[in-house]
Formats: sequence, structure tokens, C-alpha cells
Amino acid sequence: MCYYLCMDTNIPVIVISEYANTREVLKLYLNELNLFSDYLFANDLLNAYELVRKNPKSLLIIDISEYPDPGLNFLNKIKDEFLDCKIIALSDKPSVDLMIKIMRCGVRKFLSLPIIKNEFSDLVSNLWDEFCGNAGKVGKGRIITVYSNKGGIGKTSVATNLALELAKITKENVVLVDLNFHSGDITAFLDLKPSFNISYMLQNLDKINKDFLLSTIEKYKDTSLYVLADPPYFKQADNISADKILTLLEILRDTFSYAVVDISAVAEEKTISALKISDLILLVCIANLPALRNSQRCLEFFNHSGIDTDKVQILINRFMENDDIKSDDIENLLGKKIFAKIPNNYFTLMSAINKGLPVCDINPASNVAKSYRELAIIISDNIYKRNMMKLSADG
Repeated sequence: MCYYLCMDTNIPVIVISEYANTREVLKLYLNELNLFSDYLFANDLLNAYELVRKNPKSLLIIDISEYPDPGLNFLNKIKDEFLDCKIIALSDKPSVDLMIKIMRCGVRKFLSLPIIKNEFSDLVSNLWDEFCGNAGKVGKGRIITVYSNKGGIGKTSVATNLALELAKITKENVVLVDLNFHSGDITAFLDLKPSFNISYMLQNLDKINKDFLLSTIEKYKDTSLYVLADPPYFKQADNISADKILTLLEILRDTFSYAVVDISAVAEEKTISALKISDLILLVCIANLPALRNSQRCLEFFNHSGIDTDKVQILINRFMENDDIKSDDIENLLGKKIFAKIPNNYFTLMSAINKGLPVCDINPASNVAKSYRELAIIISDNIYKRNMMKLSADG
């Protein structure tokens, strides 16, 4: 593992935990890394606050196992008041709900107890890079493309709800891009009438930069989700080339933490180019034989087109436990594990579509809203992904 020279070596670690064993393990692992100047321990939140106040540039490791609600309030306060304090939250009772609450405090780093040494060391070394100004090399945002070669299976619904949950949970800037040039529906799904669309951006690539994008692209309500709509007129799409799309996506990658792309089902050069530079492709299908055969052909098409199938993940939409075709059947047919399932909840989904609202605004407690939150957690951070996999296995 390689660490970077840091000009400011006077950075302490502040540890809050009631358990002596946890404190000792943390000290042992931190000593092996040999990065931080000192280790300060606190048994209560008041004492910890004073330590952070005296050391605003510090690494705070807090175990909220026994007091999740006060711990979450404390995290909110620290994130608001001490911008240079980086935080790792710990708990021996991890759950989807707790992870979401931690992320909504602005804390992206979470580990379940007992601590796994390699995970902890990787996480701390990444935070050290951030302290030292080397975070930029980790850098660019992720392009997540939602694809299907078959219409009517909920691709746009998946892209829209996923993008919004990513923005809400991470509190980072997320852009939702409609690359369905002749049949885009994202603006209808979110009831938006944007002033600027993707056609304008593609015609002015030499002029756009981060500030321009953040001030021009339509923002969804009071969230950090930005929406780049499809062209309103067919003729505006005529001169859009694959090269221009690639240039725009790279600019978006540099500007946003996540770009969620709802892409056309048409297997043309523009589609293939966008799929090739995507970091993750969600192949959306439903559990019936025609749709699965189409997904099978999709995977063959990816292979033939030089698209890396390792970054393709299977998402089953409108999933029902009592379907004739089971999860094992799908995995055997497609030769890939199922990455995520969005349950079939007809009334919630149709109400959301007809009202131009995301499902979380229609019924945040519904199974489909919960599934989109879980999907956003899995995608937003590999550490969260590993914890979600553990939770699924334990459940």
C-alpha cells in the first residue's frame, strides 16, 4: 500500500467508544499505519466535542452502537461546524435504515463491528490522502447507464428514482441524463420543464464548464439532483454525434459525483460509445421469457461490440417472489448473478408516474421506495456494498 507525503503531519485521531476492546483494536491498526500524530480517546459526546473543537482538522472515529440517535445528532453537528474533520462511523448493529441516516448526516464512511483490518486500513489511507490533498487522483465521478433493448419494462423509472436516491442519500451533486433522443420521458417522470436541454449543451461544448453546468442545468426541487433533458424537437437530435456525447459525458464526469444515464434502446454508435465509457451498466429486465431472451441478446450484443460485460449488472424490475421464473432460473439463463431487484408495486409506481413524482414522494415506506434506497447505497460506495451483502446474508 502506498501513502503520500503530507505537508501537515499534525493531524490527530479522536476515538469515541464505550468499549475498551474497540479502542484497543483501533489503536493497534492505527499504529501499524503510522500516519497520524496522536490518538485522543473520549467516553462521551461532550468530551468528544471539546476534543474536535480544539483539533478541527482531525480524523473522528465514532462508535454509535449504543446510542444511535444522539450519535447521529452529534455527527450532524460536527459536519456542520468543522469542515476539516473527517469521520468514520462504526456500529455493531448495522442496518439499511442506519446507513441511510448516517449518509444523510453527510458521513460517507461507515464500518460494521467487529472491524475487518483490510477494510479499515484502506478506508483510513484514503482519508489520509484527502487530508494531504491527494484525493483528486481518486477523482472523477461515476457514469451509471441504465439500459434495455426492450421498451416498456421500466428503464426510465429505474434511472429517475435511482438518481434521486443517490442525490438524497449522498448529498452530492448527481446529474440525470436523458439520452433517449426521440422518446425521452424523464421530464414527465419528474414534472419538469427545463430551460436548457442536452441539444444546447452539445452545440456549446467549447463553452461549458462546471460553473456553467451547475448554474444552467435544471435542478430538481431542493435536492442536489440535476436533470439534463432530451431535445424537445426531433430535428435537434439530427446532428448529435457519438464524439459529442462522449465529450459531454466526460465533462459531466468531472463535474458531478454521479451521472445516471437513461439511454436509448437503439443499438447505434451513440449508444455503444456511451455504454463503453460507463463505469456501471444496469441491464434492466423482468422475469418473463421474452424479456429474458432479449437480455440474453443484450449480453451477446455487448460482447460483440467490445463492451466490458464485467461492468454489466442485472437488475430485475417488477420482481415478484411467486413468479414462475425464479431468481436461480434467471441467473442460470443469463450467466450472471442478479445485482438488484425492484419489487412489483403497481399502484405506487403508477401513482408516481401519473403525478410526475418519484416513488419516495408517493409512499416512502413502500417496498419499492425502500429498494431504490438500498440500490443507491450499494452503488454509492463499495464499503456500503460490502455491508449490504453481509446484511443480506445475515437476513
